[in-house]
Amino acid sequence: MLSILIPTYNYDVVPLVTKVHAQCLKQLNQNFEILIYDDCSTDNNIVAKNESLNALENCNFKILPNNIGRSAIRNKLSQDAKYNWLLFLDADVMPISEDFILNYISETNEEPCVIYGGILYPETDQDDLKTLRWHYGKKREALNYLDRNKDVYLSFLTLNFLIHKSIFSTVKFNEEIPNFRHEDTLFSYNLRQHNIPVKHIDNPTYHLGIEDSVTFIKKSLESVEAINLFIKNDLIDPNYTLISRTYKTINKFRLGFILSFIYKRFKPNFEKNLLSNSPSLFIFDIYRLCYYCHLNS
Repeated sequence: MLSILIPTYNYDVVPLVTKVHAQCLKQLNQNFEILIYDDCSTDNNIVAKNESLNALENCNFKILPNNIGRSAIRNKLSQDAKYNWLLFLDADVMPISEDFILNYISETNEEPCVIYGGILYPETDQDDLKTLRWHYGKKREALNYLDRNKDVYLSFLTLNFLIHKSIFSTVKFNEEIPNFRHEDTLFSYNLRQHNIPVKHIDNPTYHLGIEDSVTFIKKSLESVEAINLFIKNDLIDPNYTLISRTYKTINKFRLGFILSFIYKRFKPNFEKNLLSNSPSLFIFDIYRLCYYCHLNS
């Protein structure tokens, strides 16, 4: 019936697995498995906690001998799964509904497809050092299913989704790319290219692993580098993402060098705002766009 697949690295997944396991026992009887693969974590205390999950029925916690990255570990989980429906959950999420598993199972009567349940963030910012990530998540990621259905591919994230194994074997995650960000963008683009339907439903998880603003800025620049890499290697169309589409227009008028200069000249000013208690997402967008232009200058 259902294989729940959770990749993890230096993260305590006991609360997540305990919750979904209890729901599975109640709603699926024995027709499930939970595979938790550890990507060669370095924190022995966390590993010891997670190893206790092997005591749970139909649970398998496994430590990989080498760190293989986010894409490869998901592909390996899929390869080892014994059921046809695969539920991918990131280690730092937590289901909200007590019928979380049942809500997904009710969708498996349809033709094989991809189903995304959504993501939510706490209503209030609880840590000033993480304001930027929380603000971005609330405004850009925590969309209801009606808003997500306006662009079913670009609003898709890989932290909470159900997919049929036959579809996953067609698209998979690209293991050839460096361990960059934006693997969900490349994955959703491949879904679109194969005309694979993505259904958005109201079955969200909370995203608990909110990074501090310094880390999030670093990862955001890595994401810009990833988009640039994808386009240069013809992995996605330049019109697929907003930042590459905007750059294409800017470059048409040969204005990229101006934004590249703005990035170099005003980088500290951008970051001062982004690290404040009231960061501007508009400035965040300009900051990333200027960096994209800088990469191509």
